[in-house]
Amino acid sequence: MGAWEPERANPHGAFAPSPRRGEGWDEGAPSRGPASAPFPLRGEGRGEGPVVASGPTLARRAFPSPLRRLSDLLRKRRPSAQPAPRRGEGARRAAALALCALLAGAAHADKIRDLASVGGVRSNQLIGYGLVVGLDGSGDQTTQAPFTTQSLENMLQQFGITVPASARPQLKNAAAVTITAELPPFAKPGQVIDVTVASIGNAKSIRGGELLMAPLRGADGNVYAIAQGSVVVGGVSAQGRSGSSVQVNISASGRIPNGATVERSVPSSFAGGGDLTLNLNTPDFTTAARVARAINQAYGAGTAQAVDGATIAVRGPQDPAQKVAWLGAIQDLDVTPGEAPARVVVNSRTGTVVIGSDVRVTAAAVAHGSIQVSISEQPQVSQPAPFSRGQTAVVPSSDVQISENGGHMFKFGPGVSLDTIVRAVNQVGAAPSDLISILQALKQAGALHAELVVI
Repeated sequence: MGAWEPERANPHGAFAPSPRRGEGWDEGAPSRGPASAPFPLRGEGRGEGPVVASGPTLARRAFPSPLRRLSDLLRKRRPSAQPAPRRGEGARRAAALALCALLAGAAHADKIRDLASVGGVRSNQLIGYGLVVGLDGSGDQTTQAPFTTQSLENMLQQFGITVPASARPQLKNAAAVTITAELPPFAKPGQVIDVTVASIGNAKSIRGGELLMAPLRGADGNVYAIAQGSVVVGGVSAQGRSGSSVQVNISASGRIPNGATVERSVPSSFAGGGDLTLNLNTPDFTTAARVARAINQAYGAGTAQAVDGATIAVRGPQDPAQKVAWLGAIQDLDVTPGEAPARVVVNSRTGTVVIGSDVRVTAAAVAHGSIQVSISEQPQVSQPAPFSRGQTAVVPSSDVQISENGGHMFKFGPGVSLDTIVRAVNQVGAAPSDLISILQALKQAGALHAELVVI
């Protein structure tokens, strides 16, 4: 047993503050000398060595007060002082963020599925001929459309009914129609597709009619679907005995939703081996290069190659199951398409003019006026003098007038945009036909820097 450690002065009094439960007590054993003393606790070395209470009290160690420990903790967690921002730095940061947002909004990205289609994956057109029956007296007039009667007789012969050769049935409730449909890619037998029915005779309306079963053939002559069902017509027409009639939309054609059942699938080259091709919906060299670059960045260099402005060749897996998932991932890639070419589209029949946003006009002065020619006829009656044995005659009298309205001149500066063109044309009150003439004249003068398309 070692000797007892001599008593030391306690700066806090005869007794130090009570420690927390289980801390600092020697569990009833007297404190020993330096050889058996425990390791120093946190905070020792600052003059807070072990102390011994006078008398028969047990030896313990002194700890810093709770207030002092909280002060030390706050001092360690106090954030370091940062220099104040310079004057105007906040405004510059806000301007930079606004510019970045503007540039991000200007760069418009589209999915590859919206820009291109897969080569070999296409729909096929189907066509057929049939009869629509059950009309309310609005069918074909058989005297003017004899093929309707012939078609009905052929159908009845297939059911074992023979129509006498001398019989001339007058059909008013039947109409001969053409049936068209679009067979989507990868369509399998048993699936249904929509069909469109249109009259080819002189039927007034096929509303409420029923299409009899008719085969739909492809370009190779094979039957790919069978059509049958009730016709849905979006138009209506009515006529009275006096000859007056009212018509809303077209009632001689209609549609049959899910009116055809696929009977044969079209072979596709997608399931075979080899590379795939992506065909751009709108050919553009910039877009083709960006699509190939996006695929190479996602799947490695050499995966895609732009063949021309409309085709991108893509190397893919040979397994059809892997090819489907891989192609779906490619179609989800984002690509920023190239800028559309400057183009002006003019519909001369309806007077519609569509001007692209990139259309520019160089310096030019335009004067446009509308010329109107009016001719009015006022016939006059010439009466002969009494007892002159003359004859009454009608003498023509024509009044011809030529007037020129408008004649306003407006000037385009160099690099004029679309808004300026539209504003100048509206200010002079030009009609769409006048705008077409102005654009054609600007194109001939070389001042219109855009492709002029007349449809």
